[in-house]
Amino acid sequence: MTFGVLGPLVAAGPRGPVALKGARQRAVLARLLVARGRVVPVDRLVGDLWAEPPEGAVGAVRTFVADLRRALEPDRPPRQPARLLVTAPPGYALAAATGAVDAGRFEAAVGAAGESLAVGGAAAALTALDDALALWRGPAYAEFPAEPWARAEIDRLDELRLLAVERRAEALLALGRAAEAAGDLRAQAAAQPLREETWRLLAVALYRAGRQGDALAALREARAVLVRELGVDPGPRLRRLEADILAQAPHLDPAPVGPAPAPPAPAATPASVVPPAAGATPAAGAGEERRPFVGRAAELASLTGLADRVARRGRPALALVSGDAGAGKTAFVEALADRLAAAGWTRAFGRVPEYEGAPAAWPWTQLAAALPEPAEAPATTPGDGEPAVARYRLHRTAGARVGAAARRGPVLLVLDDLHRADEDTLDLLTALFTGPEPVTGPVLAVGTYRATGITPALTGALARLARLEPVRVYLGGLAEAETGDLVRTVAGATDPDTVRALHRRSGGNPFFVRELARLLAAEGATALERVPAGVRDVIRHRLAQLPEPARAVLRQAAVLGRDLDPDVLAALVGEEAMLDAVDRAAQAGFLTPDGIRFAHILVRDTLYTDLSAPRRARWHAAVGAVLERLRPDDVTALAHHFGQAPGPAAAARAARYAAAGAERAERRCHPHEAVRLWQQAVTAHDRAGGDDVRGRLAAVIGWGRALAVTGHLDRTRRLRAEAVATVERLADPELTADVLAAFDVPAVWPRNDDEELSRRIVAAAEAALAALPADQAARRARLLCTLALELRGDTGDRGRRAAAEAEEIARGLGDPALLAFALNARFMHAVDRAGRAPERARIGAELVDLAVRHGLVTFEVLGHLILLQAHCARADVTAADAHAAADAHAAAADRLAARYELPLVGVFTAWYAALRLAVAGRRAEAEAAYRAAAVRLDAGQMPGMAAGLLPFALLCLRLSTGDDLGPALADAAHTGPYAPWVRPLALLAAGRRDEAAAALRALPESPHDLLREARLCVAARAALDLDDRATMARLHAALRPAAGELAGAGSGVLTAGPVARHLADLAAALARD
Repeated sequence: MTFGVLGPLVAAGPRGPVALKGARQRAVLARLLVARGRVVPVDRLVGDLWAEPPEGAVGAVRTFVADLRRALEPDRPPRQPARLLVTAPPGYALAAATGAVDAGRFEAAVGAAGESLAVGGAAAALTALDDALALWRGPAYAEFPAEPWARAEIDRLDELRLLAVERRAEALLALGRAAEAAGDLRAQAAAQPLREETWRLLAVALYRAGRQGDALAALREARAVLVRELGVDPGPRLRRLEADILAQAPHLDPAPVGPAPAPPAPAATPASVVPPAAGATPAAGAGEERRPFVGRAAELASLTGLADRVARRGRPALALVSGDAGAGKTAFVEALADRLAAAGWTRAFGRVPEYEGAPAAWPWTQLAAALPEPAEAPATTPGDGEPAVARYRLHRTAGARVGAAARRGPVLLVLDDLHRADEDTLDLLTALFTGPEPVTGPVLAVGTYRATGITPALTGALARLARLEPVRVYLGGLAEAETGDLVRTVAGATDPDTVRALHRRSGGNPFFVRELARLLAAEGATALERVPAGVRDVIRHRLAQLPEPARAVLRQAAVLGRDLDPDVLAALVGEEAMLDAVDRAAQAGFLTPDGIRFAHILVRDTLYTDLSAPRRARWHAAVGAVLERLRPDDVTALAHHFGQAPGPAAAARAARYAAAGAERAERRCHPHEAVRLWQQAVTAHDRAGGDDVRGRLAAVIGWGRALAVTGHLDRTRRLRAEAVATVERLADPELTADVLAAFDVPAVWPRNDDEELSRRIVAAAEAALAALPADQAARRARLLCTLALELRGDTGDRGRRAAAEAEEIARGLGDPALLAFALNARFMHAVDRAGRAPERARIGAELVDLAVRHGLVTFEVLGHLILLQAHCARADVTAADAHAAADAHAAAADRLAARYELPLVGVFTAWYAALRLAVAGRRAEAEAAYRAAAVRLDAGQMPGMAAGLLPFALLCLRLSTGDDLGPALADAAHTGPYAPWVRPLALLAAGRRDEAAAALRALPESPHDLLREARLCVAARAALDLDDRATMARLHAALRPAAGELAGAGSGVLTAGPVARHLADLAAALARD
């Protein structure tokens, strides 16, 4: 029996269309379909059918249901229970398979198309979406648009239809059919003008169809609609696309579309294979009784064919296997591993733990244990030096381990359940295959993940891995014949009708099929009719057949996670109770045969989510207490369990263990795990009542330090403000010194983003300096560096003196890292006047030399960026030697950033690339490059740099090329800290001359930073236009020392042109009578 709701309500069975008589009978069926298999209570049906229910309404509903049952199951024998429209207290449910309803098929097709698009299957996605959209015969639930019970489902389906149109357009674009995509998108944009994704795809389609002007016009129209209707600007994706179109970014060009590849042949045995390496482990769980593997012949052929090519060519490859929960992803890769092991491959499994509190990058620990030690391990071990270096060495160590195994023969690496992977696991995976020293040799890596649970971290990793063109396999439902094979392995001989019913109910999902087959084997076919349709309902029903003591043990075991520690479980429930429960649960298929793992995460999750919150919390506390006794070093698990336990005492223990786990994560070069655990520690301190002020402060400092390592400098700055507020109350000068210095990182931008916070830090630092004992030289030097950095741009000389004193102390102590920090502070105060570029170049050169000798990578990058800026400041930057020098330092910084995963460096060098175009006089290209660089800066989280920089750079660009300033002045209101110098020109452009003159006279003194000359040149243009001779004379005197420089180019990001040209204009105007 099938149902149609995408239009007028229809039903059809083997005999053809079903006559649905009467509006309320049809409404009952529609109401049950809206519920999508869930029970609808009788009183809810009555309330939905009548605004004021008449007497006998309940009896009328029963009559409607009886009539529907006769219509939907005309061949059902008398007194046999209904199988489709079932009674389920306190009401009724329609037990229709998802595929029996056109809305369900449509939703599944849209989801599958999205997955196909994500893995490069545009042709398959287009076919699926064309078929899916053809299911629509009119508005969803067309007869019931005003019914409150239908409204949410109608809206949901309408939203899915809009998404389907967008995904169809994505498929057409991927297939090079941009012109076809534009038509439907234009219609959808007209009907749904606030939908930004439709506008984005429309602009891309128009651009790829050769209609760049129309693409930009569409984006302008989108902006106008959003501003008019909502009062907001377009989101970052639309803004980024506009910049990319203006820059004619290469990634907007359509990818070449070739013929679809032929299906790969089954794998042949590699010509040269060797036995598995000693110590290599088989697939996880190989010691268990392996379940028979059924189906997936085409998918296995695809990956065995890929493995054959890897072995023959000796080059690595990547495969990604996705599917819904229960699709059999793990069983599939185990079957693949068995085939490859028979051909002589070394195989290694790494499973992402399916419980909270697991160690970071745990799959790599499992993989390393299964692979041979490299003959020549890297000379240095992870954990030494700064975090970026330690992380690089860790990745090199992992690569060396895999490479050593690959030199002995082909290697299969399996990373299972990547949808649960932490960022450190994913970082290692991407570094192994796309890093600066990628693995070589015959290595096949296979990752599995749940298609409906893709995290932002996994999305980012998949994007980085996309350039490898991985082979992607999606595991959908088994075919009916394969379902029958699987059912028979569990329940024995089964008739075709039962198999068909099981297949329809399960959608071919292997785990669901297996659960239903167990139910069938245990209780017979009638049980299938009694149990509600959902897989969790089936699990609950089967669990209910276990004795209560066994169920109680399983419920407590669920608190441990999917993987069970027998010693911990025995300590919780008693050894005999545990052994009895494990035996019974393994026999019933709820645990693996060895009894140390739930057979599937859905079993564990069903048990866990059915626990009440108080019981869950107390059992977590019990687990924590046992772990303290048996596994005291498992600090991440202890932090998790005490974090879920009730009461302030448990929270205090959670804070202590989370902090210990975070410190361990830092030592082991897992910065993302450190971020998570430090944050957990802070949260636990708050739950504990906040009595341990110093402990919480240490956690805040650790959290900020870890965020800085991962590039989240804006969040680091906010935590610093919190730490300063705390330390101000404690009046401990040594602690103050440590807290203030803990947040400092190498800085290249000579401006702070939060002047109020800087003033507080300066005051705290001065107070601590005055109170520190004389023998605290290192602390004193760090405080002086902090003071100098916070006073960057200040017009006084305190910052310069602090930097000089810090440098003197650091040189006396012979501490390379401290000296590098002091040189950074000195650089910030070598910008107070023009002509100091040579001094900054000397600082940069010493930083590079010092950093190379002592492994201070972040300061080595800083040195190159300072040298880049120093060369840019020269007026002859276009000369071959200066050009080459600046470019060489930019390239060196980029190389280091790629090797050590320093993402913010590329943000800065993107601005430098735009500056190079500006210096060359290529205004249109420079403008596009600046807009593209600004998009990266928005995501780059570099405090103090982003505010107002793009509109100021575009104004300086036009000033340097002599073009009309009007277009750039349109954004004058958004120039942030540069606004006082831009405002006179903006007022002149608006015809408000008197106000412009007043604004010019009121200009404050420019901060002493690398953009000082650019600000003064902008002000000079306004003074010239206003004929303000006093201001012209003052600006001429201020700019004269910079006569040999490009205004603002010392920043490395923008220029207002040669200072000499502006001086000449001012001199000529002053010479006139």
